[in-house]
Amino acid sequence: MVTDARTVMITRTHMRMTMRIDPILTLTQWLSPSYPVGAFTYSHGLESSVHSGMVHDAPSFSEWLKDVLSHGAGRNDVILLAAAYNTNSEESLHGLDELARALAPSAERLLETDQQGAAFAQTTGAVFDTDLSRLTYPVAIGRAAALQQLPLRDTARLFLHAFAASLTSAAIRLIPLGQTAGQTALHSVTPLCQSIADQAITQSLDDLGASSFATDIASMAHETQYSRLFRS
Repeated sequence: MVTDARTVMITRTHMRMTMRIDPILTLTQWLSPSYPVGAFTYSHGLESSVHSGMVHDAPSFSEWLKDVLSHGAGRNDVILLAAAYNTNSEESLHGLDELARALAPSAERLLETDQQGAAFAQTTGAVFDTDLSRLTYPVAIGRAAALQQLPLRDTARLFLHAFAASLTSAAIRLIPLGQTAGQTALHSVTPLCQSIADQAITQSLDDLGASSFATDIASMAHETQYSRLFRS
């Protein structure tokens, strides 16, 4: 029996439309270094900490990274991401975005979350046909994941690990660390990324809070640092 060419074309089109892409692949694309959010241009205050000597080798970087993840923007950003994922109204979403901006402890940290969020929204809107307004980075990620029906737990875990990986890349260039030492540091915090993300997505905005004062002060000091490679 000869199959009609038009029937074949319709069948193939239907298969493409109904095929469900593994959410991990979408998240991997969003959070990979190739996604144009400019993460490689920000150090989250690490450059200032290296300049002052507070971070100067692999062990001191590992401790710095653990503090940022546990007591700084890492945990807070996942809470904000989860809240954006679960919000049901545009009004609540923009209120959440204003809160995220207010939590930025320095002008450069505000620039970091604002610019990365705007770049993410622009690219994701164009590639995935997702309607995103200009939002801070974790809020934009959470909103996009909800619109694309991606699992919250995986989104949170990969978001936090990508944050740690970006800072590790900055440390490799700044301290400098060898590639192996950098990857060892990142590997050591991977279980921490998982546990922080899993807990943070169960928490509410009332649980927001940070105690990474040294990192925040370093971010402020970076604003007037004479020689800089990074934007924060």
